[in-house]
Amino acid sequence: MNLALYLFLDVLTGMVISIMVVANTLYGQATTMGVSLIVNHTIGLTVLTLILLLGRNKPAIRGPRMKAPWYLYFNGLFGLAILNLNYYTVINTGASLAMASTVFGQSICSLVFDLTGWMGMQKRSLNKVKAVSLTVSLVGILIMAASGDGTFALLFILLGILAGALTMTQMVLNSTLAIYKGAIRASHQNFIGGLVAGLVFYFLLQGEQTLGGLATTAGLPFLLVFSGGTLAVFVVVSTSYVIVKIPAVYSALLLSSSQILMSLAIDTVFFDSFSLPLLLGSLLMLLGMGGNLFADKKANP
Repeated sequence: MNLALYLFLDVLTGMVISIMVVANTLYGQATTMGVSLIVNHTIGLTVLTLILLLGRNKPAIRGPRMKAPWYLYFNGLFGLAILNLNYYTVINTGASLAMASTVFGQSICSLVFDLTGWMGMQKRSLNKVKAVSLTVSLVGILIMAASGDGTFALLFILLGILAGALTMTQMVLNSTLAIYKGAIRASHQNFIGGLVAGLVFYFLLQGEQTLGGLATTAGLPFLLVFSGGTLAVFVVVSTSYVIVKIPAVYSALLLSSSQILMSLAIDTVFFDSFSLPLLLGSLLMLLGMGGNLFADKKANP
């Protein structure tokens, strides 16, 4: 794959994430947040297991099966933390500010990965052009944060930033595991870890509510129940392919921008709601990323 195709895949993944989040939120509202996680991970794990079984003779699906560092196998645990952090951030600050703080966390964390080469990422330098471009992206994030949707609460803003950082870390870890095991098998392991963590956490702390939510699932529309888990498979496998191939900050900004733009389209078409700060902020983020791409192209003609 060339750079343009990787960037397109990031954009597509961000758009799919927006649809997935809407589906998960609606499902969670109809049942509970824990049921949404458990069912989505079960569906995703089932889909990936079938892919591995049917494609066991194909190297691209089977993967290299190399020995991987032990900590990569616990990557799925991040999903439980991210889900809860996002939930409390949205509840206490509003959707726009929660989204802005998460995007900021993703961007900062991705920059750390690029500058340090941490967790197997390629180490990359930061020149003046890139610094200015990242500043433009930061201005876009701040514009989204100033949209006025929600109450400013520093603790929950920090939780949103942490959620973004954990999201980026999970993507990098899964992508690194994919080097050893292949993207499908790495994603399969991710879903196993997330499902086990969700079952233990929610049945121990919210057992009665979780059982009640699972009972409610039988009466819900098929598309609502199955869309979140199925789309999650695409998101996890796609990011496994892309994250280690291009600078992490590109993925963070592209995923975030396309996710926001898709969310704006969904809100405008289906909920008759439009946010100009989110549009301007996401466009500035894309402009800043364009500056980064220009700097890389100039340095490596």
